[in-house]
Amino acid sequence: MSINKLGLIGGGNIGGVLFAEAAKRRLAKRIGFMDIKPPDLAKGKALDIAEGAPTISTDIHYDAGKEFNVLEGSEIVINTAGVPRTKRPDGTIPTREELLQTNIKITKSVAEGIQKYCPDATIISIANPLDAIVYTLYKILQTPKNKLMGMAGQLDSGRYRYFVAQEAGVSVENVEALVLGGHGDNMVPIRSCCRVGGMPVEKFVSKEALDAIETRTRKAGGEVVGLMGIGSAFVSPAWAALDMAEAIIYDKNKIIATCALLEGEYGVNGLFVGVPAILNKEGVAKVIEADLNSAEKEALAKSVAGVRNTCDEVEAMLKTM
Repeated sequence: MSINKLGLIGGGNIGGVLFAEAAKRRLAKRIGFMDIKPPDLAKGKALDIAEGAPTISTDIHYDAGKEFNVLEGSEIVINTAGVPRTKRPDGTIPTREELLQTNIKITKSVAEGIQKYCPDATIISIANPLDAIVYTLYKILQTPKNKLMGMAGQLDSGRYRYFVAQEAGVSVENVEALVLGGHGDNMVPIRSCCRVGGMPVEKFVSKEALDAIETRTRKAGGEVVGLMGIGSAFVSPAWAALDMAEAIIYDKNKIIATCALLEGEYGVNGLFVGVPAILNKEGVAKVIEADLNSAEKEALAKSVAGVRNTCDEVEAMLKTM
């Protein structure tokens, strides 16, 4: 089972992995692939991947180019458009929030393209600052809340799982983990929800090691940027977004940490925040409220406050555009 058409916005590193993986996994009968970069980045990457398709025994059908019309008819759109985090010449790394002004302008263009060519699509957005970009899409498109979401929590939870598995000396398949809140340095790894083989994580990992792992999880994106120097993480975000897309395409009813619109859950109204949610053919079918201890509730409130501040900036910027 697959959908008729998958739309991908942004032909950079994440977009390239998304295209190759979506084709290999046969997620859609056709892929729309768009990037404004000259001479024609999206078309070039699409052709490169298509020319390799016979080697992996996959038929690829696509529309690629610099205009949004290549997305026409897409049932699911994954948005990666924006300036990535890249190490500056002085060695510092811009925060996700520092990308806000530039990426809001890009997102406004993205929203207009979606509105014109695939207004009924379910949207998964990856671009940073994640929570603010999803909020921007919502403000412009007024998409039903089940059909708009951000990919962040699945990636952050995956990082948490990997670090715990390495410390515990077990397979990542044995680790369950959950990260809530905004996709930034105030994200909240939920230790009380972390399990190794169904048992509390503390049975396998010391408190000191967990403290270090959770700090590393919050700063994991910056760690990759610092090591690479020329861009940000791209394979892990792409795989995380594809996990969400597959849950929707295959109607899995899968619980995935998702940046979703809250309407009272966790005491939050009108913001997109990372929470566990059931994803199926309807998109975000249900937000799950995890049982948090007092420290976790306090940390989540702090993270939500950061998301609210950034979204207030979005509101002000949109009024001037």
